Amino acid sequence: MVKLDYANGVKDVLIRKINKAERELEQLKLDYCRFVFGLSHRTIVISNGQRYQVRHVDLNSMKRESNGEWTRPVVAGVALDESNQPRDASQVVTLSDWAIE
Repeated sequence: MVKLDYANGVKDVLIRKINKAERELEQLKLDYCRFVFGLSHRTIVISNGQRYQVRHVDLNSMKRESNGEWTRPVVAGVALDESNQPRDASQVVTLSDWAIE
């Protein structure tokens, strides 16, 4: 019984540590996007000649390259009109090929 209690205790500690490490990695990826790519929530990007306001950054789409750097994430955005207003806020588009305006 003591062995089982110890195993459950270790399991709980490891789960908490894994969860904490995953949260920290997510925050580091957000920081990487912000400082390396200039990308954050509501940033304006260009894709296929159209301007979009970023609504979501898919951190899971980032892949580690052989040199240790991370690839650009896939983002979701809303198309903007000439006055920087969303054309249709409900029309969120996934963008894999984008550049900061």
